[in-house]
Parts: sequence; structure tokens; C-alpha cells
Amino acid sequence: MRWKRTIQLLDVHCEGEIGRVAIGGVPKIPGATVAAQLEWLNTDPKGRELRRLLCLEPRGAPIGSVNLLLPAIHPDADAAFIILQPDQAHASSGSNSICVTTALLESGIVEMQEPETVVTLETAAGLVKAVAACRDGRCEKVTLTMVPSFVHALDVALDTPQWGRITLDLCYGGIFYALVDVGQVGTTIDKANARALVEAGMVIKDLINQAMPVIHPEIPAISGVAYVMFRDIDPDGAVRTCTTMWPGRVDRSPCGTGNSANLATLQSRGKAKVGDRFLSRSIIGSEFQVELSAMSEVAGRPAIIPKITGRGFTFGLSQVALDPFDPFAAGFALTDVWGPQAGAIGDA
Repeated sequence: MRWKRTIQLLDVHCEGEIGRVAIGGVPKIPGATVAAQLEWLNTDPKGRELRRLLCLEPRGAPIGSVNLLLPAIHPDADAAFIILQPDQAHASSGSNSICVTTALLESGIVEMQEPETVVTLETAAGLVKAVAACRDGRCEKVTLTMVPSFVHALDVALDTPQWGRITLDLCYGGIFYALVDVGQVGTTIDKANARALVEAGMVIKDLINQAMPVIHPEIPAISGVAYVMFRDIDPDGAVRTCTTMWPGRVDRSPCGTGNSANLATLQSRGKAKVGDRFLSRSIIGSEFQVELSAMSEVAGRPAIIPKITGRGFTFGLSQVALDPFDPFAAGFALTDVWGPQAGAIGDA
């Protein structure tokens, strides 16, 4: 074969959300920290080229993420990873942490111990402790101790052209979220409404990032609202979520970092305390267990330590290759599949 580059991927999904894990052929990513590596992937032309190769057509698809498995830098970590999506490289993700843990254990990269294996993951947002319940050679479920999550601002008013003035919470759960009660945009969190939810989320994300820039007080590489997560309460008391992702899809899982951010709002409003647990349900009905594990602090502001429990499933092994004569090496996306904002994909 005359391939210029090959990358091996272990295909995994967490509660329906695809998080492929690049386990071989990953090039060296410059940076003394994972946060610096994240910044390089988002700012250097070679970093953007790698993301586009893996995430855009004809080699990628609008659904899911690609996780770059990297050597750990922190002495306590077993492995590091960075999440690639069509818009940019992201610092943290609960579903992708579960996918990476499952991939590490079921591939044998990290030795599996039964009935439980502890894996420490290094992300740009900090260390994530993963406790995997293991039996008969498979990873049955994973409980993540997430990075400290905190409220940036509650009840933020935002004027929108479609729905008038809405209110939202700006919170950090490993990345920044705008959390919106779904009734304000005139729809519900249901599979039939996925397109309407995505289009609303893209509008709100653009408006909030133009009006209210946010930056992590200790990790400058993490800035801007990455996602809008719509939320509601199901009749049984479960929190129903729908995280909308650029340029035009919804998270199939309940969203670990989004639930971490939402849990910070519940604690701030006096609706959750240390030890409380609740169920979170996604747009397709898959579930996470969410727990307020402990209190913490970030740059002098109150923060929480969330725990997220979910399941990962391997479903394939694939290899992405680049022919040096391929005219579409930079990748592309069309609005028919990717949604209206894919028209700006050349800027991503």
C-alpha cells in the first residue's frame, strides 16, 4: 500500500455514544502537559489536519468522537487522552472516558484485574479516576471520579431571535456548558425532536459565546462554551438531558461532563448534597448514575467532585489510512448530513 499515514482505532460506544479510541499510529503530539497538547491540536495547522483526517468525511462521520490515546505525563496516570470532534479537540468527556477505559482493559493495554480494576486517566482538565467492574474478561461498567465542577453563573438572561429572553446556567464540568431548561425553546427531549434541539443549541451556543466569553481560571487552554445541554425531569424523577454538538448532532449518552456541570447547579441551589445520587437519562433512553461525591474548590470558588457510572461496549476494530494522492485529505462535510452549520466547516 502507498499510504502516507495509518491509525488503528478500537471502536467503542458508551450508552450509545460512539467514542473510537486511536490505539496505534498516533503521531507525537507536542506539549509538556496534556493541556498544552490540547492547545497545539486546536491551534497548529498540523493538529487541525489530524483532527480533520479522523473526524470529517470521507474517513470520519458526524456521529461520535475519536480519542487520541497518548503516553501519560503525570506520574500517577496510566494513560492520557484527548477527544477529537469535528469542531475542535476537547479537554474532557465522561462517555469518552468510559470508552477509553473499556478500550484499555479489553485490549490488554492495561492489565485487567477481576472483579475490579482502577485506571487513572490524564486529561487536559486533570486526572480522572476510573473504577471498572470486570468479569470474564470484559469491562461491565465504569465509575468515574470526575474533575472538580463549578458554577460560573446561574440564571443568565439571554435574548434570542426565536424564543425571546431565556435563562440559562453557565457551568464547568470538565468543559464549559450552557444548561437550558428545554421548555424555553418550545420542544421536548425526544428522539423525534433531535433536529430541532440541535438547531436551537447551535443558535444559543453562538449567542452566548459572543456575549459572555468564559475561561477556566486555572487552565487557560479550556475556554468558551463547548456545548449547550438541554435538560428536563422525567416522570420518575430522572434528569433527562440532550447535549447538542457542533455542527449538527446530539449526544446519544446522558453526557458525563454535562451532568457534572448540572450537578454543580443543583448543589449551588441547595438541591443536592454530598452523598446524593440520581439517575440521568439520554435522548435515546440510555442511563448514567450520577453522584455528588465530595466538595472541593477551584481558584477560591466552591466546586464539587462528581461520580458518573455507565457502560462501554467494544464493537469493532478499524484502520484509517491516508493515500498521499487523495484530493480530500483535508476532509469535508455537507449540510445534508452534518446540519446547517456545516457550511462553515472549512473554518474548523
